[in-house]
Amino acid sequence: SSSQVKGCKVCTGAGSSRRCSPSLVIKDGPPVSMEFECSRPQDVFSVEILCNGHIILAASDSLPLLDFNRKFTWNLKASAPKALKIDFSPSGMRQINPSERCSDKHSYTLQAFQTTGSVTVGKYCRTGPVGSAQVPNQGSFSLDVPAGQKLPNGLFDVSVGEEIKTLAKITLTLPNGTSSSELLSPNYPDSFPDDDVMEWYFQVPENQKTAIQFLNLTQPHCLKKDTAMEYHSTGRGAMVRSLKDPQPGDMHGKFSLTLRNCEMDRRSVGSPGLSLNLRVSSSRARSTGLLCISFFFRSLPKMVCRVRPASDCQMKMNSVPKEKITVASESVLTFHDCFPEDVLCENAFSECRRLKDCPKTPARLLVPALPTCLPGPLSSVTWTLRPPQHGTVELTSPTEPLKQSLPGQRCNDSILIKVAEDDGTTIGHFCPRGAIQKVQIHTNMSVTVACFSVILNILFFLNPFSERYIFTVSPKRDTPVLLATPGWPVGMNSYATVSWIVSLPPKMDAHLMFANLSQPKCSNRHTNIKVQRVGSPEEEYSRREDEEAESELTVSGNFYLNMSNCMPERGDFSVITEVTLQKSKNLLLTILSVVAALLVLFVIVLKKKLNHQVSIYNPNGTGFLPGHNGFPKTREDNESHVYASIEDTLVYTDLLRKGAEMGVYGEFDTHQPFPGHTDSQKPLVCRDAITDAMPVGTYEQFQAPPLPVRPLSHNQPLVDNVLYQIEGEEEHSLNLGPRLEPEGGN
Repeated sequence: SSSQVKGCKVCTGAGSSRRCSPSLVIKDGPPVSMEFECSRPQDVFSVEILCNGHIILAASDSLPLLDFNRKFTWNLKASAPKALKIDFSPSGMRQINPSERCSDKHSYTLQAFQTTGSVTVGKYCRTGPVGSAQVPNQGSFSLDVPAGQKLPNGLFDVSVGEEIKTLAKITLTLPNGTSSSELLSPNYPDSFPDDDVMEWYFQVPENQKTAIQFLNLTQPHCLKKDTAMEYHSTGRGAMVRSLKDPQPGDMHGKFSLTLRNCEMDRRSVGSPGLSLNLRVSSSRARSTGLLCISFFFRSLPKMVCRVRPASDCQMKMNSVPKEKITVASESVLTFHDCFPEDVLCENAFSECRRLKDCPKTPARLLVPALPTCLPGPLSSVTWTLRPPQHGTVELTSPTEPLKQSLPGQRCNDSILIKVAEDDGTTIGHFCPRGAIQKVQIHTNMSVTVACFSVILNILFFLNPFSERYIFTVSPKRDTPVLLATPGWPVGMNSYATVSWIVSLPPKMDAHLMFANLSQPKCSNRHTNIKVQRVGSPEEEYSRREDEEAESELTVSGNFYLNMSNCMPERGDFSVITEVTLQKSKNLLLTILSVVAALLVLFVIVLKKKLNHQVSIYNPNGTGFLPGHNGFPKTREDNESHVYASIEDTLVYTDLLRKGAEMGVYGEFDTHQPFPGHTDSQKPLVCRDAITDAMPVGTYEQFQAPPLPVRPLSHNQPLVDNVLYQIEGEEEHSLNLGPRLEPEGGN
């Protein structure tokens, strides 16, 4: 429809069937093609979409008309005498003045249909105390969406309500503590319908009071009856107040508020009708003073009690008002207007200034039993732990390891353990059933628990390491472990360091993946991520913020994962590391090594057995072994003339020494002619070994051949470790091959 007919119309059809008008109604059926006779129809036309059934909001609705202001209207009807009911939970609604706009520019309007016409019950925005609305017989609920904005996703449940005899019934739920809401009479700022009734029902927490205050009131001239306000509450009779009288300021608990109009005199022009703008304020009810003598605290460590902010609770110590008290000696405590959740108590300190004063064994963090005279039970306990100078606090769970609460590794909030530094900086939230064996903090810290079944031990000791935070982790098979930098998702403190000591099960490797890595721009030093195996001087992985980091790696054996922060110029340093166990790739190599070692052992044993065989002397000069070795081969066929290796010190000196013992060489250094082989001599293993080149291999003990004939000029005695050669016979000299250095030489 168009509010400005002049100059712009909407047209459908073509040729002789073309029709143009200032408005167009499109019903269910085939698609309709529209044309506008102006360049910017969205400035002239608006769109109203009528719906039926439940109030379902979908962002995809009316997308072709996104450039127009749109109004979605649901016409609702219930069978008399029942009312139709619209449920606004869980976020609720807030009533506003018709001239106001909602912050998201999406406004909702509820109307009731009567025989005299429609009545606007109210205009609303999202989020507020209005939980539901009921209208007798029939009505409508509409949503106005400005041009360019999509319809928000949502659902308002429509059902059959109760039988009511008023124009409408609005139910409001007031929150705990102090709150304030404004309500408007129907058709505001215009007049409330003649001789009609409007009801508001308030659900108020116990021990709270509610006050009604009129902000703006316009009263009519009444012909019959009078305008009035009625108050009904459980256990009390109806209380009727004139609109001119002060309204109640201490309604307790749940109650209903009914606005009644009179039969107005509307004969004269400009005669005022009834319009009302009222405020509903709720706060905690006053209570009598509660006396508590802290004599009962003497057996407990220091206790600190605080009053929750924005509370009406008044706490006094020895008649002096306090917002925070430390209960360490006999004192008289009084509490006024206090409820259980208003007073928060915690252990003050657990400290040892000198290491010799600290517990020598892990000490359990005990939950104190508060005296019954306090306003409420203990909801949580916070221990502040202060180690000596250069000391460290070690936190362990003796029943089962801990895990850090992270996305993908959530903890139950009821058993959450909050670990923080003394200044309130969060280190992390933990809970049982994880892989963290120890948490070691090299500074003052606090531990807060809300579940008192959690058992925690602490130990103070001097720390030889420089890391501020140390976690000892033992991952389990088939259970990935997530490790986050302290304070995650907030970045680590400047220059802070952290180390994870990770122990792996046998025959398992660790697959590391660095997820959600955030690196800063450093103004001083660098961030570092390092991985190093325990006992190894070399690093497996090392990356700074100015280097491209690999996102995954695999580590064999126990290892350290160390991280450190710089002084960030901008940005934060934070990362989540996922540790997953997998079967070691070195397992097959280990099996092959064992098989190879057994094979070598078998060969050695076999060789030793063969060394015990007896050789048979053959007078023709060749020896051979018994058994199935066959007859000896000729020299050309066998390898008797090949030596595996010859040590330098055994080249000649060993031969001379053994030759002298056997009588082959005399005690002289002059040349002796070699007469050749005789039957009286032992058989020679290789007859021509002195003139043939001998390749070098593995040394084996052998029967020494006679030395070559030396010229007469060699009148000097043989010296150890000197290699002598026959002059003029280089082509027949011994070929010892290249010199072999011993393994792992100089």
